[in-house]
Amino acid sequence: MYVDEYLVVLDKPAGLLAVPGIGPAKQDCLAARAQAMWPDARVVHRLDQATSGLIVMARGRAMQRALAMAFERREVSKRYVAVVAGAIEAFDGWREIDLPIMADWPNRPLQKVDAAHGRASTTRWRVAAALPQALEREQDATRVELQPLTGRTHQLRVHLSAVGHPILGDPLYAPAEARGAAARLMLHASELEFAHPATGEPIAFASRAPF
Repeated sequence: MYVDEYLVVLDKPAGLLAVPGIGPAKQDCLAARAQAMWPDARVVHRLDQATSGLIVMARGRAMQRALAMAFERREVSKRYVAVVAGAIEAFDGWREIDLPIMADWPNRPLQKVDAAHGRASTTRWRVAAALPQALEREQDATRVELQPLTGRTHQLRVHLSAVGHPILGDPLYAPAEARGAAARLMLHASELEFAHPATGEPIAFASRAPF
């Protein structure tokens, strides 16, 4: 979606790994494809394989450090669109899900909410305007907008499942009915905004959800 001498912004399709996995069959990924075009492109953050949407990669080590620090200091604004199970009435403003998350070690790669040992995790969410056309007749689904304030593994998926509204098509955290309600995980990284690591100027990108 954007490239200059300092960074590349990409729109990842669902089903493509963000970074290489284990074994020769999992080497095709967004990072490898980007590095074939821009050999100095370096990973800064990731999306789950099943999630589509915006990813920024740095060009060179200095830019990688600068962007990684921006993520660590929560200076990067990220927004997602999802379709979740359940009919949720619209409400004013944003609400927060504040539930600590940790790895579910016996069931990796699953994560779980754990009040005693989990890491602090916060997600802001609100009801969006309309359902995807394919689901517009459904009474049991709602389109929502999400803003993670922390970056835990599977955070959005775990948080929405924990409050009783799992993301449709989620093979890990949705019960069978919600899992089978969509052909893919209905989660898309739709907006990305941060200060350019070289100029300091604010830059923003948007990607329309494909559902």
